[in-house]
Amino acid sequence: MAARIEFPSRIGVWWTSDTWSIGDAQQAARDIEAMGYGSLFYGEAYGKETLTQAGAFLAATDRLVVGTGIANIHARDPIAAESGGRTLTALHPGRFVLGLGVSHAPLVERGRGGTYQKPLATMRDYLARMAAVPEQIEPGVGRPARLIAALGPKMIELAGAETDGVHPYLVTPDQTRATREALGPDKWVVSEQAVAVGGDEDDAMRRAHNHLEVYSGLPNYRNSWLRQGFDESDMPRGGSDRLKKALVGMGDLDTVAASVTAHLDAGADHVLVQALGDNPMADPRPSLRELAKALGM
Repeated sequence: MAARIEFPSRIGVWWTSDTWSIGDAQQAARDIEAMGYGSLFYGEAYGKETLTQAGAFLAATDRLVVGTGIANIHARDPIAAESGGRTLTALHPGRFVLGLGVSHAPLVERGRGGTYQKPLATMRDYLARMAAVPEQIEPGVGRPARLIAALGPKMIELAGAETDGVHPYLVTPDQTRATREALGPDKWVVSEQAVAVGGDEDDAMRRAHNHLEVYSGLPNYRNSWLRQGFDESDMPRGGSDRLKKALVGMGDLDTVAASVTAHLDAGADHVLVQALGDNPMADPRPSLRELAKALGM
């Protein structure tokens, strides 16, 4: 049985702090908790090891739910993922979510020297091997709450059958709604929403372009956007204006806040705000403070 998770708020934060010292990142986590956000999720690509970071963020905070968004399954074997997740769950009951994903071929093969093939079968096997870890590893704790970074229908179906739900990234509220309909009412949908707070339209579009530049070169995301109703004209590096405006909340604070709550209205259980700055590791706190007020947190 999965450990029960209690989110203090339905809105959390998505932020990767790989270039920050862990002490400074812990202070940011404390500040995010004090603002009223319910969680902190973060990525895993080339930088810090994800379970170590989770332990540091959990130790630095009191109520904040910490989630890996996502833990790259090519970075550790399934026994390590399951056992590490159980230990964090034992130390911080109700506060750790193990988000898992297959990552992307260029990141796995060029970045890690691994092999990327048959993502659905790879994830299915990984989950089965996690489930086989014996009960005596952290007995009585239960398995960690698990999400899959599922974008396509077959991966969403696997998540519904074998995990607690999904963590969609770079999706529209319409896709959140479609995911909820595919999963039914009993599984989690934890959607990410990027926002550009402050500045004029040109500045917001520049931040959106910088955010989407890498993702627009990755086939998994391009295919996801095609399924969401976009076409090849929307996919130059950095995305078309139409894609930027659909995936990044921009405008006045009320409009930005509405881009977040639109996912809740579409059926998300929890929404993760990613505040875009001048670079991916920019301090998100000034934008998050402004947005917290607009969201009534």
